Amino acid sequence: MAKKSATPAPQTISIGISDKDRAAIVAGLSKLLAETYTLYLTTHNFHWNVTGPMFNSLHAMFMAQYTELWNAVDPVAERIRSLGHPAPGSYAQFAKLSGLPDAPTTPPKALEMVRILKEGHEAVARTARQLFPTVDKAGDEPTADLLTQRITVHEQTAWMLRSLLEE
Repeated sequence: MAKKSATPAPQTISIGISDKDRAAIVAGLSKLLAETYTLYLTTHNFHWNVTGPMFNSLHAMFMAQYTELWNAVDPVAERIRSLGHPAPGSYAQFAKLSGLPDAPTTPPKALEMVRILKEGHEAVARTARQLFPTVDKAGDEPTADLLTQRITVHEQTAWMLRSLLEE
């Protein structure tokens, strides 16, 4: 009787994207996932802790934003899995991968929250946009579509947040 191997043999992935290109795309998507999750957590923190005369409107806006971000992490992680790699999913991994700062430990004033979130959305849009050359070179249309959707949301949200900062 043949002894079963404790570790299954790696499966071949043949989707028309080379191993090297898949690895490069996954590296970019992993950073995008980490930044999206970090921005989600910061936004949710600010939803809980916002105060002042704009409380009602910011509390509701932050809830809409963190809900959208929460719904965005799964498609990014699943795209990483579709490309044959494990998705990062720990705070330690996210802290290492993300270029975004963690939320302040002391809640800032409402407009400072808005500024921090605006900068976060702009940064995540830049991260997604930087991945396009690699995705285009590999002919990875599903990832390009995902990136286009994410950039659209982050740029629109940044615009709305910038509008609150104008006097």
